[in-house]
Amino acid sequence: MNLLDQAISNISVYNNKSALKAKKHLESLAMPRWALGKVMDLAVNLAGITGKVHPSFEKKINIVMAADHGITEEGVSAYPQEVTVSMVYTMLKEGAAINVLANSASSKVIVVDVGIKSKLNISNDYNFICRRIANGTSNFTKGPAMTKEQAIKSIEIGIDIANNLASKSDIFGLGEIGIGNTTSATAILCAITKSEPATVTGRGTGINDKYLKNKIAAIEKALDLNKPNKNDALDILQKVGGFEIGAMAGFILGAAANRRPIIIDGLICTSSALIAQLLCPKICDFIIASHEGIEPGHKLMLKHLNKKAYLNLGLRLGEGTGAALMMPLIDSAISVLNSMYTLKEALTIK
Repeated sequence: MNLLDQAISNISVYNNKSALKAKKHLESLAMPRWALGKVMDLAVNLAGITGKVHPSFEKKINIVMAADHGITEEGVSAYPQEVTVSMVYTMLKEGAAINVLANSASSKVIVVDVGIKSKLNISNDYNFICRRIANGTSNFTKGPAMTKEQAIKSIEIGIDIANNLASKSDIFGLGEIGIGNTTSATAILCAITKSEPATVTGRGTGINDKYLKNKIAAIEKALDLNKPNKNDALDILQKVGGFEIGAMAGFILGAAANRRPIIIDGLICTSSALIAQLLCPKICDFIIASHEGIEPGHKLMLKHLNKKAYLNLGLRLGEGTGAALMMPLIDSAISVLNSMYTLKEALTIK
């Protein structure tokens, strides 16, 4: 059994028993029924994911998968691919947005190079993991973004990293960095939902009308040329995906196999959840959607996953910043579940 099949076989069902026990406890607390609304919904969900009525999330890790995309040759981004390298170095110096937000949530940031165009002169350590597949994907307006073997490898890299980190973290936040990846993510959305690129393609890094026109045309051309099978996750990933998207899909599967909640970020991260869902439909039970971004395709992705985001803050950065912002809310939900007095207890206080 290969790593992908093994991960899928190890993903158990959502623990409704633990969720119901947590719900019953929350209903007994010293406040009107469900007065904290979605915070209480979140606590119940976390109990169901972990299989623990009173879970704890003291150890946290934010994973950032990094890779470049050949589709940038088509003029779809306002920034050159060199920015990916610069941002990875910035993250390793703890100067990026994801570092600031993760630090405030007491979460560790780990960057993974799965296919940046330029090789980094960095040694593997606790903050950086090098699992390069290639120097970025191919331009998918001229053929598949990657080989089938590379698609499988990207997913299995994500699974392997999740397996290795599961003992070091109680919960994971997921994010990415890579110039051109909103084009790939939108192409994945269109392939799965048969949406028209013109209606779901956004401005990514803030591109102007010229770049947006190029981006829509590139996605249309890629879908027409490659004809990805909407029911085949590996076919979609191979033809219009990215190495970091495959690695995130694998990480989601690996985290779920280890019964760890996985907080997803925006458009690109959610496209990886679409890939993971095709591979294993029950994976959605283990996913927490942090926020609804401003990219037009993101809302449709969440709807397809049947997930509702907890935050709506106008985010469009990526890096896993939405996942990092979600962690303090998770801490609050668990504190309510684990520490608040029941009404019965409150009535005995004098």
